[in-house]
Amino acid sequence: MYERYGKRLLDIILSLAATIILAIPMGLVALWIKLDSPGPVFFKQRRVGKGKTHFNILKFRTMRGDTPHDVPTHLLKDADSYITGSGAFLRKTSLDELPQLYDIFIGNMTIVGPRPERLETIELYEKEMPEFGMRLQVKAGLTGYAQVYGKANTSPYDKLQMDLMYIGEQSVITDLKIIFATIKILFMPESTEGFAEEKDALGTDEVTDSMQ
Repeated sequence: MYERYGKRLLDIILSLAATIILAIPMGLVALWIKLDSPGPVFFKQRRVGKGKTHFNILKFRTMRGDTPHDVPTHLLKDADSYITGSGAFLRKTSLDELPQLYDIFIGNMTIVGPRPERLETIELYEKEMPEFGMRLQVKAGLTGYAQVYGKANTSPYDKLQMDLMYIGEQSVITDLKIIFATIKILFMPESTEGFAEEKDALGTDEVTDSMQ
């Protein structure tokens, strides 16, 4: 019952409340991005959600507008030179993820659940870990066990096990514990390393053809 109705209600209430509370900080971030480099404030990227449905995930832009099109960050020569000053801070603190509150509010995502991946990433991991597709039984989330309890050196397989463990025991209590743990981590800069490492390890690099 919770998975079907209660979780969606919690998503709507908390995403709306967080958006209202963070409206001014997010507005300042948007202004910083505009002043820091030419280009849009947000970027969109195609991701895979529950049941392999596709949706556009929203993030704050962290790379220059002249970054080569259709090239993942890790394949760029001197990739760090394309990351803006504001973008470096946003990535380190994971604040570039905040626009996903909109994805949660409209129902494309949920607050707690496996992180959404690109189709290529899913197909790659399914070749090595067939059970990877089981993550698609539920909506993709903003945070989860892997983000809260995983470390920079946690393997993709172990992170998958954390995601599957969450799917098997999701409840309002579990979700609230993960949400509060996530908030705590965001106020401990050294603890956000796992978030940054996971973005690279799971192939969630920013690509400029998504900037719209």
